Amino acid sequence: MRNCGNFIALLVLPLLVAGCNGHEKGQTGEKIVKTAIVERSMQHKVAEFPGRVQAAQEVNLAFKVSGTLQQIVAKEGDFVREGEIIARMDDKDYRLQYDAAQAEHANVKAQAERVFALYADSAVTPQVFDNAKYGLAQMDAKFENAKNQLSYTILRAPFDCYVQKHILDEASVVGAGTPVVTVISAGVPEVEINIPASEYADRADFRKFSASFDFRPGERMALKPVSISPKANANQLYTMRLRFEGGEKNYPSPGMNTLVEITSYSSDSLYAQIPAPALFSRNGKSYVWLCSGGKVTECEVYVKSLDLDGNAIVSSGIEIGDEVVVAGVHTLHEGDRVSVMEKPSETNIGGLL
Repeated sequence: MRNCGNFIALLVLPLLVAGCNGHEKGQTGEKIVKTAIVERSMQHKVAEFPGRVQAAQEVNLAFKVSGTLQQIVAKEGDFVREGEIIARMDDKDYRLQYDAAQAEHANVKAQAERVFALYADSAVTPQVFDNAKYGLAQMDAKFENAKNQLSYTILRAPFDCYVQKHILDEASVVGAGTPVVTVISAGVPEVEINIPASEYADRADFRKFSASFDFRPGERMALKPVSISPKANANQLYTMRLRFEGGEKNYPSPGMNTLVEITSYSSDSLYAQIPAPALFSRNGKSYVWLCSGGKVTECEVYVKSLDLDGNAIVSSGIEIGDEVVVAGVHTLHEGDRVSVMEKPSETNIGGLL
């Protein structure tokens, strides 16, 4: 009898469990699914160009006056701050001119001031007053010119720089405007590349720039564009300059070769992007399940391509911001009610807790 009772209990127990499960499913009627929001995917193109690091500024410095080069103060490779002396010219002749102009200016100024005082007392005519005023103005200009000529005998750094090269030697007789030394700026260097006309025409689509160097394998240094020549050179290439960014402490030195990578995003190639598992096929066509208001709706889509990240690039059929089912797509039917699976908590990575 005890064995018979156990046998009956074993038969009844599955029926009771099935009844309970059926009752629970009948209450909700929902299927649990995982969803994702349709995002925008920008098709991009990557092009590489050889380049060379250049100083942001490279200038040939020259005196504004003629004379004998007396001394080059800064040696090749020296760092010179803005305003510091780089070279001097023999200034004896210019100093004599300055001294003479200074004395003449003092004499004319004293005479003019006496005339101005007499004119205030109505002791001289207006014509005499005007002559004194204009004579003093001319002498002011002459004295200022002599002062400038003397100052031009000293060559100063126009900005923080390094002396790249001595073009002339000391004791050389130089003319006004003749280059004496070459300096390069000490600031953030730049990279110069040449791009073909096809890339120049699409320059508005340029979005990201970076450079790689052999001495820093596996690393890329961010760049930002500075300028691009509007005229092609003899090889029908357009010169583009880019500057390093990112607060590096040790930038590559001018003269180093590099490979510049330019990433372009075209405004004409913006598509929707969804995880590839959201797709299912029927009769040779691709579909997704749109989730809205707790229900799913079948929607035909046109897939342009699949990327290396496991995403499908969709050209039409869905809109940016739509919610699509990405897990459980093969168990659904039109109009099914669904419950969206909750995302794992940030403090429960992987949903293990």
